[in-house]
Amino acid sequence: MAEPAEDKEDFAEASSVAPRNRDPPALMSQTAPEKKRNAFAELMSPKPKAAKSDASDTKPHRSLKSLSPWKGALLDYIKHPEQFPDQVLRVTPNTVLIKDSFPKATVHLLLLPRSPEHYGLHPHDAFKDLEFLAMMKEEAASAARIAAAELGRQLSPFSATSKARNEAMDAGVPFDDLPPGRDYLPDIRIGIHAHPSMAHLHVHIISRDMHSDRLKHRKHYNSFNTSFFIPVADYPLADDDERRRTSFQNANLSRDFVCWRCKKVFGNRFAELKRHLEEEFESWKKE
Repeated sequence: MAEPAEDKEDFAEASSVAPRNRDPPALMSQTAPEKKRNAFAELMSPKPKAAKSDASDTKPHRSLKSLSPWKGALLDYIKHPEQFPDQVLRVTPNTVLIKDSFPKATVHLLLLPRSPEHYGLHPHDAFKDLEFLAMMKEEAASAARIAAAELGRQLSPFSATSKARNEAMDAGVPFDDLPPGRDYLPDIRIGIHAHPSMAHLHVHIISRDMHSDRLKHRKHYNSFNTSFFIPVADYPLADDDERRRTSFQNANLSRDFVCWRCKKVFGNRFAELKRHLEEEFESWKKE
């Protein structure tokens, strides 16, 4: 049986209230006080979601009538994005971009397609439609630039690479004359989970740091740091790609922990990994 990246228990605190009636938690936590208010900061800041053993897990999800509230929660964002002004960042004719309610890194967004022909499908199946795939890649690339800008807003005050640019900004140097700062786009990852936890197709736009108090157990970490996380750029997958196999992906979720940055192996010692990730984050943000 395919294992999802998260379990029902991960959503327990939100399950007792319908999504549209919740006051969503703050999702873009402020790592450092911003020096100047800007339109992007205002947008991103909070305002007063069974295959057989070796089969490819590509069957359409069950009827919405049979879904638990947490598993089908993304549909409300797709159909009624206007009801979530605190969480929806962008709406286009093709997609809705939202902040993940349970972020596993400093910046964690979800890109949701609005097409009824596709949003109920497993990504493996939906991405067989090459026109749809091309559209999702284009919109995901745009979403990644938004995520990179937000990551820079939070971390650039600590960055040695951005020091000259920050000082020039403080001195009132015109924008076009500013020296270059740190490029955060390479730190943004775009992909899907091999066995998605939520019923509706969603693409993760996530910073690679894994620095979050929502990162609570093995599957949370390994679902983003093994081949369980499949880059959208790799689609369409070949029919014999091992990442389609349920047994391969279930094994990925139970693998030993490996630091995303230094590649140190932590076995199954999650608490030790979490302490190490904090140290790596402090070093990484200063680059």
